[in-house]
Amino acid sequence: MSALPPGSMIGILGGGQLGRMLAIAAARLGYHCHIFCPEADPPAAEVAAKHTRADYSDAAAMAAFARSCAVVTYEFENIPYEPVQAIAGLVPVRPGIEALRITQDRLFEKDFCTSRGIATAPYRAVANPADLCAAATALGLPLILKTRRMGYDGKGQFKIVSTEDTAPAFAALKSDALIAEGFIGFRRELSVVLARGLDGSIASWEPVENIHRNHILWRTHAPAVIDESLAVQVEQLATSLVEGLDYVGVLAVELFDCGTAILVNELAPRVHNSGHWTLDAAITSQFEQHIRAICGLPLGSPERLCDAVMENLIGDEVKTWPALLTEPNAKLHLYGKAEARPGRKMGHVTRLYPTGKSPQP
Repeated sequence: MSALPPGSMIGILGGGQLGRMLAIAAARLGYHCHIFCPEADPPAAEVAAKHTRADYSDAAAMAAFARSCAVVTYEFENIPYEPVQAIAGLVPVRPGIEALRITQDRLFEKDFCTSRGIATAPYRAVANPADLCAAATALGLPLILKTRRMGYDGKGQFKIVSTEDTAPAFAALKSDALIAEGFIGFRRELSVVLARGLDGSIASWEPVENIHRNHILWRTHAPAVIDESLAVQVEQLATSLVEGLDYVGVLAVELFDCGTAILVNELAPRVHNSGHWTLDAAITSQFEQHIRAICGLPLGSPERLCDAVMENLIGDEVKTWPALLTEPNAKLHLYGKAEARPGRKMGHVTRLYPTGKSPQP
């Protein structure tokens, strides 16, 4: 279980902004990165040593990529499981393929949480209109019908408020692999980002509070202003999940604070948008920590240095970059994407505040 020496090649499946920030963190530690993705000019390739452009289903390209790397990781979970399983026989894949299998399917994910004694929204598997009617009876209305795979930032879901919504929902989602979730009236959304090392050590950043706009994360407030007992509870919950997955790397756990209960919403087997604040306001960022974990290095300190509010720049909001650079407490991060489109994350800004002085959500 020796650490990978500097100069080793890290493979990253996916070429988006998360891969970009991972590659930057890897370079600071002396590693090289090889990006594999289908896109021609992905943001991550701009800062990486190599880029293979091929489909994930291209077995020969995937095998050649794997053989060039000392370890492979992934920057998002919506990649086909079978190709990743195939290269796991050629190179260590961290986090493991079991974590990918579970977290890329909402039904498997909720079943896993339930098996660990961790509460989620009530749910039912749905394959056809009859299943949906049964779910509506069991869960009540309204409910949220979601695709089991591939949904993010509000995509792949439909709110069911009456039986008349059944046909439009199936027409919109175009799938027979669905999950119905009971509608949750929560007070706020929290998340915990933590890392588990190759040696089983765990480091967790403090819980944060997230605010969404149009189903896309808008702001993250670090830290969340919650009771210490609640912070301990959610960190223990996240630790149970990361250990149950035998996980190596950074994991994000999204939670609903319902006042009388804490429910897991989703798991993200990767660095996460709600952890971006760690780039500027923690001793060790989530990106450096992920590289440390997958390369077998000791985990760094997750200690927060100051309060922070991270705000995503969505679509044309990126055009405010000149004004943002004039703010003395703002740290701007742009992702190098050529085209600003509605709903597309183009960058983020993190505003830093003395401890206890940040604005409240």
